[in-house]
Amino acid sequence: MKIVIDARFTRNDHHDGISRYGASLIAATAGIADVSMLISDRRQLALLPDVPYTLINSPLSPAELFVARRINPLGADVVVCPMQTMGSWGRKYGLVLTLHDLIYYEHPAPPGFLPAPVRVLWRLYHKAFWPQRLLLNRADIVATISSTTEALMAKYRLTSRPVRIIGNAPQPAQEPRNPADGSDHTLVYMGSFMPYKNVETLIAGMAGLPDFTLHLLSRVTPERRAELEIMVPAGAKVVFHNGVTDDEYAVLLKRATALVSLSRAEGYGLPLVEAMSLGTPVIASDIPIFREVGGDAASYVDPDSPAAFGAAVAKLGDGEHWQDVSRRSVARAGEFSWEDSARQLVDAAHDIVTARSRGKRPQ
Repeated sequence: MKIVIDARFTRNDHHDGISRYGASLIAATAGIADVSMLISDRRQLALLPDVPYTLINSPLSPAELFVARRINPLGADVVVCPMQTMGSWGRKYGLVLTLHDLIYYEHPAPPGFLPAPVRVLWRLYHKAFWPQRLLLNRADIVATISSTTEALMAKYRLTSRPVRIIGNAPQPAQEPRNPADGSDHTLVYMGSFMPYKNVETLIAGMAGLPDFTLHLLSRVTPERRAELEIMVPAGAKVVFHNGVTDDEYAVLLKRATALVSLSRAEGYGLPLVEAMSLGTPVIASDIPIFREVGGDAASYVDPDSPAAFGAAVAKLGDGEHWQDVSRRSVARAGEFSWEDSARQLVDAAHDIVTARSRGKRPQ
């Protein structure tokens, strides 16, 4: 069985969430199946595993409508796309499309890196559910990364196709910190600065934490940084890094008291698992997806309450409690692995091939 995975959403310089998900899934699946990938820019190869590839059009190109013409000759049994937008007209292969979350139905502001015409279409697309249904129902199987999103898909009847979870996971071979070494008084935030991420409450909460420093790691536009800097309380310590390498990220996590996120909506919350895998406690907003990921290892707070956030940080100031949470965090992160995700993908691909051989759809 030949599986082709679409890697055209890989970034050229550093991973974002979708980019890392796709690259990690390719690497893990290539260890147990015959896998090749699609790219649209050779610079993407720097962030991708060493597997065979085919260079085709960008997924944002008008040529995407007819991309099956380029893929059919590859002889794939199943093609897997980490998004739901891949063209499918005329395909001769099984297809897995992925829906990560429904964030943008509630928070419709599009990512700023998209071209202006695409941003307009993005807003229009998220005004109703029927366009999503049209996209997803082109697949043989629809994948998602969490039970939370799976339940929302069922609630809004987004697809008549079978839905399978092909989960997210931390990076392998990460050595956890020694809980006995304790932590310094730093807090780490990794994520975008879009309004639904609610960085404002994190900053406001620093008013009651004069002994702590909040490190905001992600890249931020000058305009957005200026908006947030005005909100920093007098005496509070907030550092804008405007991007860090993976190694720098790991070093900061291994020193921090906690990774913090008060996002109002998430598809998964990969930084939570990344932090927990290193033994760094997590303080997160009390939303279903964070409960699903963090289990009983994370601390959950009202995302509208800077005081509740500050209290959760202060509680981790107790050394014995912090060490206990650190150990439980590692155990929780160990429940997620890319090997499991690869097996989930291969199982889905087998079901598609079996069903198509019988002239049926997978169940």
